[in-house]
Amino acid sequence: MQGAEPRHSWDTPAIQVDEDLSQLQHKIDRLEHLLKDNNQLVAMLRDSVLHNKASWETGRRGGGTNVSLDSAHGLPGCRLAEDIKDGTDGVQLLDVYDLLPFDNPDGGAWKQGFEIHYHGNEWDKQPLELFLVPHSHNDPGWVKTFDSYYQDQTKHILNNMLLKLSEDHRRKMIWAEISYFSKWWNEIDKQKREMVKRLVEAGQLELVTGGWVMADEANSHYFAMLDQLIEGHQWLQKHLGVKPRSGWAVDPFGHSPSMTYLLKGAGLSNMVIQRIHYAVKKHFSQQQTLEFLWRQSWDSSPHNDITCHMMPFYSYDVPHTCGPNPAVCCQFDFHRLPGRRVFCPWRIPPQPITEQNIKERALLLLDQYRQKSRLFRSPVLLVPLGDDFRYVESSEWDAQFSNYQKLFDYFNQHPELHIKARFGTLSDYFEALHRHQKATGMNLPTLRGDFFTYADRDDHYWSGYFTSRPFYKRLDRALEATLRYSTEILFSLTLAEMRRFRGDSRLVPDYPAPEHFRGLVAGRRSLALFQHHDAVTGTARDPVMVDYGTRGGVEIGYFTLHAFLFIVPVTKFYSCFRSLIIFNPTEQLRSSVINIVVDSPDAHVVDAETGHTLAAQISAVWVEPSRASTELSFVAQLPPLSLVVYHVTKASVGSTHRARYTFRHHGNPLTIHAEQFDVSHLKGPEASAPLSLSNKHVHIWSSPETGLLQSGLVRQVQVQFLWYGTRTGMNQDKSGAYLFLPGEEGAQPYSFSEPPLVRVSRGPVFSDITSCFQHFTHTVRLYHLDGYVGKSLEISNTVDIRSEVNRELVMRFVTDVANGNRFYTDLNGFQMQQRRTLPKLPLQANFYPMTSASFLQDSSSRLSLLSAQSQAAAALRPGELEVVLDRRLQQDDNRGLGQGVTDNKLTRSLYHLLLEDRRSGKVGGASVEHLSLVAHLTSLFISHPPITMVTPSNSQVPKLQPFLPLSSSLPCDIHLLNLRTLEDSQVREVALLLHRKGFDCSSAPEPAPSCTWSTHEEVHTTQLFFSFHLDTI
Repeated sequence: MQGAEPRHSWDTPAIQVDEDLSQLQHKIDRLEHLLKDNNQLVAMLRDSVLHNKASWETGRRGGGTNVSLDSAHGLPGCRLAEDIKDGTDGVQLLDVYDLLPFDNPDGGAWKQGFEIHYHGNEWDKQPLELFLVPHSHNDPGWVKTFDSYYQDQTKHILNNMLLKLSEDHRRKMIWAEISYFSKWWNEIDKQKREMVKRLVEAGQLELVTGGWVMADEANSHYFAMLDQLIEGHQWLQKHLGVKPRSGWAVDPFGHSPSMTYLLKGAGLSNMVIQRIHYAVKKHFSQQQTLEFLWRQSWDSSPHNDITCHMMPFYSYDVPHTCGPNPAVCCQFDFHRLPGRRVFCPWRIPPQPITEQNIKERALLLLDQYRQKSRLFRSPVLLVPLGDDFRYVESSEWDAQFSNYQKLFDYFNQHPELHIKARFGTLSDYFEALHRHQKATGMNLPTLRGDFFTYADRDDHYWSGYFTSRPFYKRLDRALEATLRYSTEILFSLTLAEMRRFRGDSRLVPDYPAPEHFRGLVAGRRSLALFQHHDAVTGTARDPVMVDYGTRGGVEIGYFTLHAFLFIVPVTKFYSCFRSLIIFNPTEQLRSSVINIVVDSPDAHVVDAETGHTLAAQISAVWVEPSRASTELSFVAQLPPLSLVVYHVTKASVGSTHRARYTFRHHGNPLTIHAEQFDVSHLKGPEASAPLSLSNKHVHIWSSPETGLLQSGLVRQVQVQFLWYGTRTGMNQDKSGAYLFLPGEEGAQPYSFSEPPLVRVSRGPVFSDITSCFQHFTHTVRLYHLDGYVGKSLEISNTVDIRSEVNRELVMRFVTDVANGNRFYTDLNGFQMQQRRTLPKLPLQANFYPMTSASFLQDSSSRLSLLSAQSQAAAALRPGELEVVLDRRLQQDDNRGLGQGVTDNKLTRSLYHLLLEDRRSGKVGGASVEHLSLVAHLTSLFISHPPITMVTPSNSQVPKLQPFLPLSSSLPCDIHLLNLRTLEDSQVREVALLLHRKGFDCSSAPEPAPSCTWSTHEEVHTTQLFFSFHLDTI
């Protein structure tokens, strides 16, 4: 301990003995811990040996050839996914969906619910304790841009908030969007900032959730969800010294347990959610389970549980929050008083509260409060008071607060009504709820699962936004990867390397660290803004989407290259070649194919450190369908987080292997502009033979007519493309940015007047088959690489449907996997969630969000589709898996956007298809499953491709040395999520974020990856980095 006083010579022997014994006890404890670890390791090794021996003997007797796969359960650290017994461990949402009839009868005043009855004496012993929570939901972009909303509405809301809350200590409010709050904070003076702090300290103003935005929970990757949460929380800590305790998510279109896990990890204990399928809300209301402990599906302990409150009615606006009858509740939205801009659609306007009408008005409102209270287990009641961009005008503040205060005073003056009502915050409400729980012993039920796919009425399922604007969804993931590795990680490593180089913990004098940190923060905030639930979802107006994309691309791109300029060691100048600097953004040693466009087909690549020439391939870069430039591809061995230098030089003519091309084309003769390549055309009998590709692991056949995948060596896998249309009736709702409302005919096969041009390339580094259709170009590629990286098929689609009207393009895989009605999609790239295709639901209800992965499985195999972008996925029939590639829709779907989706762009989607054997697997299996180790690593490499930088050719450049910051790869199941320089530390500390991933145990990786997998809970990080020391974790 620093600062301890020096020990004096007159310390008593007893004290010295005590300290010696304490140190000895500490050493004994440490030895016991190490011994326990060793015993665990020995036990695992013993079990693995015994299992391998048994498998080998079984294989020897029975002639089996998959001994290594049979030993999967002997993987150190492997945890089998086990069934979670619903009867003893709470509610499983999958089972709720199986149970519900989804029949949607008319519920009366509460159309989607039922009539609520009470006797009147339910609150005699325990009065109704009501908290009215004023709020204003401010979308950071939707119909207007972020800046336009701020100038027109948000800054006025916050200015009025400061004045109106200060007028009466009983008034309260909550605020969620830190992006807006921070912008406003930067504009107000010191006096107003002090007023804000006093309101926060007094509990009148509560900052809820604390995220930069109210994030989408279907399309967003968990890296970006966490990053925007950290950005908001750090801002709050720095400027207000507070940490949010409760979450507020009233507008995301469905809810994911991944978000609850992140919120709990950020210190929140409670949350409120709203957009849930109306049938689920009704069921939970009938069971009085609207408040529950939300538990992760894979978690066997309550450690990560969070208390969740589900709002029971249609919306978060005032007509749908005071009780079940919106016509009555609207009369208590005093912003709709006669003469104001908004009115009640039920044609019964609010009345100002006076002495003459207060009794009648109070009893009418109390009836709604009591009915709502009967849906919950406790007499503590939460009633929000707000809507989108409320409280802009000073008069609305006066109307709402003065009229409600009169009603509250009346309630509190009449104890026979048994209600205690006041303005409150979420913390006020949840503190009262937990007090009641403690006093009465009331327990909340436990729930597992997610709340997708959302429907707000009828058969209007919000599965369209899972795919809307795929260009921006792909951009989101590209910018996310760029922010992580090219800014966050490299910036942190750059600072650490400089301090290590100087030896005095100071930076190089000329390095503009503060300027670059400001650029880094701007990039973080741009990506964070795009996680808003009307941004990455593709549900904002066209100019707003352009504004989001421009912000992210410019601010993150500006900072990217600066991080590299100070990190690669320099020796002397040398300019006889072009140098490539390849950055591996992952924590794993990887073999990667690097592609660079060259102006000559005669070039080779040399490892700058060893001088070895690398295997390379010259390929054509096609301007579809038949004109080509040249591309150099080579296999790079990249250590984790390394910057490796290669030299590209001119080679002798014909010395570099060139890909060979075969074309199949119907119709007029095709002129191929590729004189530098060996090009042939399929003719005669060979033109009707299946096309094939193979490497050491995979053999596939494709249709000679279309080039589309027909089958594999082991399992049947076929690729199809289809169209969905939309409803055509005059008075029928149609698909739009939010909704997917397909026509009654369902999916129709993609048809063409003449077969596409099919191009087959073969080379030593990769081979592929490309099919050029009118609306898309489809490529299946095999890499000729050793190890598991060659086991998957790379599939890419370049889609252009700008000529279409009300159509959605789908890619479907048809296989012989016997998965029944069950399949799996990931939630935010964080965990896998079982899905069940239910015939009682309409087609659009059986589409689910797929952020990065989906799979089908039976007892012997698993087919995984790994994705570089988010989209909708479905498995409508056994053995089938389909993803929606793009949507073009001419009309609004009546959810407030006011336009269709017609700003389609040429968009490339990227996938890897992986087929794995399973042993001891179940058909459909448990509700909890994980990706395999190989699938995890493949997904990692798709999301984080190497970054290639090329030195200029017109000047001398320094001779560069490789940079190797990690001492070794991390275990296969440990992902280095981020290395984030902290804002509140004068750029001297970083946050190391690690994620241990659960992995499937039914198949062992074969061939095994070069990394190991962790066997213990601890990850030893003290010697992980060469450049800096981790003091505290």
